[in-house]
Amino acid sequence: MANHKSAIKRIRANAAKRLRNRYQAKTTRNAIKKLRNTTDAEEAKSLLPRVVSMLDRLAKKNVIHKRKASNNKSKLTKFVNKLA
Repeated sequence: MANHKSAIKRIRANAAKRLRNRYQAKTTRNAIKKLRNTTDAEEAKSLLPRVVSMLDRLAKKNVIHKRKASNNKSKLTKFVNKLA
C-alpha cells in the first residue's frame, strides 16, 4: 500500500479516471455496433456524426489510439455510404 498522501490520492484519481474511460469506451463500442447493425440509410446517416464525435473524443483523451479512431471512422463512413 502507498505510504505518501499524494500517492494515495493518485490511486483514488486513477481509479476514477479508469472507470470513466471504461464507461465512455464501452458506450462508444455499443454505438458502433448499433450503427453497424442498422439497415436504414437515413438512420445510419443520423447516427454517424454522433459516433464519429465519440471516437474523436476518446482519441483526444488517449483512451484509444488516434489511428484506431481514424480507421473506425473510415470504415463506418464507407459502410454508411454503401447503404445509401
